Amino acid sequence: MKIAILGLGYVGLAAAGCLTKQGFDVVGVDVSEGKVKDVNAGISPIAEPGLGDLIAEAVAGGKLKAVTEIGSELNDCDIAIVCVGTPSAPDGSHNMTYISQVSRQIALAVAGGRATPLTVVYRSTIRPGTIEELVLPIFASVLKDPAACVELVYNPEFLRESSAIKDFFAPPKIVIGTVDGKPSDNMDKMNAGITAPTFYTGYREAEFTKFVDNTFHALKVSFANEIGRICLQLGISAAKVHEIFVSDTKLNVSPYYLRPGGAFGGSCLPKDVRALQYISSDIGAGTHVIDSLIRSNEAHKHFVFSWASEGLPKGAHVLMIGLAFKADSDDLRESPNLDLARKLLQAGYKLSIWDDSLDPAKLVGQNLGYGLSHLPSMHSLLITKEEAEAGTWARVVDTNGRSKALTLSADVIKVNALP
Repeated sequence: MKIAILGLGYVGLAAAGCLTKQGFDVVGVDVSEGKVKDVNAGISPIAEPGLGDLIAEAVAGGKLKAVTEIGSELNDCDIAIVCVGTPSAPDGSHNMTYISQVSRQIALAVAGGRATPLTVVYRSTIRPGTIEELVLPIFASVLKDPAACVELVYNPEFLRESSAIKDFFAPPKIVIGTVDGKPSDNMDKMNAGITAPTFYTGYREAEFTKFVDNTFHALKVSFANEIGRICLQLGISAAKVHEIFVSDTKLNVSPYYLRPGGAFGGSCLPKDVRALQYISSDIGAGTHVIDSLIRSNEAHKHFVFSWASEGLPKGAHVLMIGLAFKADSDDLRESPNLDLARKLLQAGYKLSIWDDSLDPAKLVGQNLGYGLSHLPSMHSLLITKEEAEAGTWARVVDTNGRSKALTLSADVIKVNALP
């Protein structure tokens, strides 16, 4: 079976590497010439543990190639997976521009007819109703009989950056939305090697799943951080309270996203919380807890800055470890560490940053744009491991737990886990 992947961002590249590992032939499509060049050279354009090896092995074995235009690539494909971005619009909703564009491109590519329908799988986070109210009408505007040419599927992904490979092969669940809620033969073939609870449902239930998951994750992070702030102010060990709390797997669910530490960020949680807030406001649902999540997260960013800079004289030289939103990732989108760096600079401190997963020369697209727009001096602030170890620091602020990889003499404040 041959699979096309439209959009070679974090989700698309991880899917490409893992699907080739399962034995499928994959063609990746992305408008970025730099990404396409890297992939065809066997190089992963993003930092993700294990992905570089998968890409190199797949290209060397002839299982993976990348192109900048769809062209005739879909002619012999069985599945096309759409992984383009749905960034936040100014009002908090998802920007559907890329979804619309790629849907029309796919429709035009299959307009000549097919012996069997192409299974078009959407993995980007989209508002419930998008497949029926946006995607299907686009295909219907190009194709006389869409059902004869395409099978539309919504299949949300549950990949965490820095553990995407593990999550792909061992997902918490598989959710597949189809027009009638019944199984899809091609999806069953693609997921044949993966064991996980599988749910076939209608489009809208599948589309809403990711909103529910990501908003709950954001809620857990915000709740944990509010508890952590209370603990620190009362002289209570947040780490011990967390240890006790997560030991209760019967009532308190699980330890993930419930450890007091840094604010939430990245490409999913903030964006999807804002989009759900927009949907709630649009339909008059009055979700006050959900509406408070972003404000609570912003309050925690300021708390972390105050805590990290407490007692430091102006002009002191600070080493910050970690700029991406989490360890083992180079994703700067909505990283709370960009806000922390900016606050430290605005407060008059000298700042240097070491992030072992971040190579600014390899940043592209929205990732590069977000980083430079929120921290224009980013390139001049980043230093090497050797420079970090040789420097004299008034304080070290560890945002991702990587301080243990350095030999340092200065005091270290660990933001990722409150003491």
